[in-house]
Amino acid sequence: MGSHLLLSQTKVEKNLVPNGSMENFKNKSNTLTSAVPWSQIGTIDLYRQPLGNDTSRFKGALSGEAYAGLRAQKNYKEFMQVKLADPLHRGYKYSFEMYIRLAFWSDATLKSFGVSFSKAGYSGNGPVDKSSRIDTICKKGGLHNNYGWIRIAGIYQADGGEKFITIGNFNEKIQKDMDRIGGGWFGYREAYYFIDDISLKWIRPKEEEVKTVIVGAETFEQDSVLEVKKDIKVGEKVSLKNIHFEKGHSYITPESYVELNKLVQYMLRHPGIEIRINGHSDNTGLEFKNQRISEQRARAVFEYLIGKGVQNKMYFKGFGSKQAIADNNTEEGKAKNRRVEFEVVKQ
Repeated sequence: MGSHLLLSQTKVEKNLVPNGSMENFKNKSNTLTSAVPWSQIGTIDLYRQPLGNDTSRFKGALSGEAYAGLRAQKNYKEFMQVKLADPLHRGYKYSFEMYIRLAFWSDATLKSFGVSFSKAGYSGNGPVDKSSRIDTICKKGGLHNNYGWIRIAGIYQADGGEKFITIGNFNEKIQKDMDRIGGGWFGYREAYYFIDDISLKWIRPKEEEVKTVIVGAETFEQDSVLEVKKDIKVGEKVSLKNIHFEKGHSYITPESYVELNKLVQYMLRHPGIEIRINGHSDNTGLEFKNQRISEQRARAVFEYLIGKGVQNKMYFKGFGSKQAIADNNTEEGKAKNRRVEFEVVKQ
């Protein structure tokens, strides 16, 4: 199926937090690092379904299926961190939002929980300037809400160049920021919170304020967008043109970014579609190596899309040389067989 370019004037305020609901993961590990490109300080848990022993009416994810969980203890606390899809621009305002829920086994609560913005990320040690944070604070009783979801939100005005967000508790003295459930001062062990639906979006200025916006800053509009036929059905495939990798490797070469960015814009404009990235090879060499490189290349495209802020549910799979579309006896045919495509899984 062919594809063509469409110059679109549609304005899309995308979620700058890659994989903000943690629905896309590279393997079956139960730690946050499986949900690319998230990283962790400590051991952040990743859940793909509701816990069997969670009997509350809020059990499971706020939306979708996946959600994370981090803990704070007397002398220990964890953070989750991710590099933003685009760096923040000086003077721009951004709307941040996430949801947290106290785990049913917690015997303590936290009085504050929030997000920090930085240029190089956070190591987990040392103070974090309040001007670079958005916090929700509940001094009396802590963040509990009867084990229901709590919305944490705020507006952040960028200094410029911030590339990372870090989520957790930033009080330097964690013991003073914990409340024991049921009262008293001793015996608490852990405040554990589930996290879901994290987003950061640029706040488009009003027309009368546009003159104050920095000239030349990226506004995520007027991009060339990949368009496929309007009646595309589940199971149909779209081959991506001009996608190249280093020979024998899965590293995407820079000349591929134009086509990949078209796919990014297409996905942003169709947030309900689910796709699978399929990798294919020619029949040169051993088949097990062809299978491996095709899967690695499909995964590289999968991770590129996530890193650019695509939030759609996606999968990836390698097929080796099993699904040739041209004659492998010619160089031209082999070139056609070395391809990456996306297949519609759900719409």
